[in-house]
Amino acid sequence: MGSISNLPAMKNSPKYIFFTDFDGTITTRDSNDFLTDNLGFGQVLRKQGNQDVLHDRKSFRDSFQEMMDSVKTPYDKCIQTLLENIKLDPYFKEFIDWANENNVPVVVLSSGMEPIIRALLEHMVGKDAAKVIQIVSNDVEVREGHKSINEEGGWKIVFHDESHFGHDKSREIRPYANLPENQRPTMFYAGDGVSDLSAAKETDLLFAKKGQDLVAYCVREKVPFTIFEDWSSILSTVKDIVAGKTTVKDVYAAGVEDFKQGGNEK
Repeated sequence: MGSISNLPAMKNSPKYIFFTDFDGTITTRDSNDFLTDNLGFGQVLRKQGNQDVLHDRKSFRDSFQEMMDSVKTPYDKCIQTLLENIKLDPYFKEFIDWANENNVPVVVLSSGMEPIIRALLEHMVGKDAAKVIQIVSNDVEVREGHKSINEEGGWKIVFHDESHFGHDKSREIRPYANLPENQRPTMFYAGDGVSDLSAAKETDLLFAKKGQDLVAYCVREKVPFTIFEDWSSILSTVKDIVAGKTTVKDVYAAGVEDFKQGGNEK
């Protein structure tokens, strides 16, 4: 069994925790994809890498390393470019405000880099709202032979762990899942793509973004999920579960039926 002493999201003994991917889930576009497509080796190679990961031809870690290594732009300019181009899901701020008011901790589990995620969150929801969101992600450091990450070719990604994901998100979730039954919260997860594969089976209710790679994986691996288009549906569903108006099991059942009726079509 686990212990709550080393689990930050258990600080206020919540009954529910919401884990979420960042890029393409909280944001309307993936910041790492944007950097790669516009400042790195481009969309064609990036999409091929995603397919290689989905079909087990390449690890996510290797594919993502190649993507980030292709971006030579100084890091501070990367952040500025993203601040100008990446937008927040229009309903995420409302979700965060509700979650904070109802003791539902939000934990961002990302394969992106912490300085970019923090800068985008502060820019999009404000510093006060952003500071209560726990971020577990990869990081960045100065590349050998350079003095600063803000030089041309001066930065490189630092992976969170040694796994073939680079950041195995399931490792962050599992200690919560292993808590004694009288302490274990109901756990949600929202994601969209290949970086979420390790987390897909770990929580009680998985929200998979409509038309994206995570849905295809869940179908192939028979992982139960429900589809979302934006955070308005996530907020509505979680509110109803917390209020006792529906259950995780019922939401799953409805999600399966929705998918069968073509609910994943863009």
